[in-house]
Amino acid sequence: MDHRNKTRVIEFILLGFQNEKEVEILLFSAFLLMYMTSLIGNTMIILLVCGDYRLHSPMYFFVANLSFLEVAITSTVVPKMLANTFSHTKAISFVGCLTQSFFYFLLGSTEFFILAVMSFDRYIAICNPLRYAIIMNKQTCVLLLLGSYVGAFLSILAPSILTGSLPFCGPNIINHFFCDSGPVLKLVCADISLAELADFISSAVLLLGSLLLTGVSYMYIIITILKIPSVQGRQKAFSTCVSHITVVTLYYGSSIFIYVRPKKGNVLDVNKFATVLNTIVTPMLNPFIYSLRNEKVKESLRDAYNKCIGMVANSRSLRSEK
Repeated sequence: MDHRNKTRVIEFILLGFQNEKEVEILLFSAFLLMYMTSLIGNTMIILLVCGDYRLHSPMYFFVANLSFLEVAITSTVVPKMLANTFSHTKAISFVGCLTQSFFYFLLGSTEFFILAVMSFDRYIAICNPLRYAIIMNKQTCVLLLLGSYVGAFLSILAPSILTGSLPFCGPNIINHFFCDSGPVLKLVCADISLAELADFISSAVLLLGSLLLTGVSYMYIIITILKIPSVQGRQKAFSTCVSHITVVTLYYGSSIFIYVRPKKGNVLDVNKFATVLNTIVTPMLNPFIYSLRNEKVKESLRDAYNKCIGMVANSRSLRSEK
C-alpha cells in the first residue's frame, strides 16, 4: 500500500469490551476491586519479605520481586483501561500506546525469566540442599535477577523496534483494552509479515524456552522427591513447590494460548478475556497462592497484624491518658 500521502496516526482508540453501559459499570467495579486487591496483596508480600528476617532467603527474594512485577504490570494496563470506561473518546496517544506495549512486554517477559529462576532455586534446594546456601548466595540471586531483566529486554528489542518503525496511517481503532502487539499490528498500512514473524519467534523462544528450563528443573525435583523414603518427607519437599507450580500453570497456560498458538480467524475477542487472566486475575491471586499455602508467610503476617493491633492499642491508651 502506498502510504506516503496518508496522514500519520497520532492517537489510537481502545475499544475495550464494547458492552452496554450497565455491563461496563459492572466490569469497571469488578476490575477496580481486583486491581486494588492485587496492589494491596502484592505490596503486603513485598513489605513482609523486606521487614521479616525469617523471609530473608532466596526463595522469598524472588517471590518479592515477582510481586513487584505483578504491581508494575497491572499498573501499566489497568488504570488506563478503567479510565477509558467512562471516557467518550477512549483515546491513547501514539507514543503512549507504544510505551505501554513496550513496558507490558518487558515486565511480562521478565516475569517468565523470574519463574524459571525460581524453579532453578527449588531444584537446588531439593536436589542439592547441602550446597544450597553456597550456590544461591546473595550475589548469585542479584545476578539472576539482573539477568532476567536483561534477557527480557533483549527478547523484546527486535519486535519493539520493528513495530515502532512501521507506518500507522489509519484506521486507528484497537480492538482491545490495551495496546497488545497483535491488534496494534493490524493497523499498520504496510507489510507486517516480518514484524509478525519477529513477534511470534520472540514469544515462542521466551515462553517455550523458559518453560523448558522450568520443566527440566521439575523433572529432577520429582525424581529426587520420589527417592525420599518417608511419606512425610516427600510431602514436605513437594509442598515447597506447589505455589510456584500453580503460578507457572496460570501464566504459561494463558500466555501460550494468546501469543504462541497459530492465529486462525478472529480470535481477538477471545484473547481479551485470556489477557484479563494475565493482567488482572493472576496478579490478584498471587499473594493468596504464596501466603495461604506457606506457613512462614502466614506466621509473618500474623505477627505483623498483632504488632499493628498493639500499636493501635498503645496509641489509644496514650490518647486516653492525656
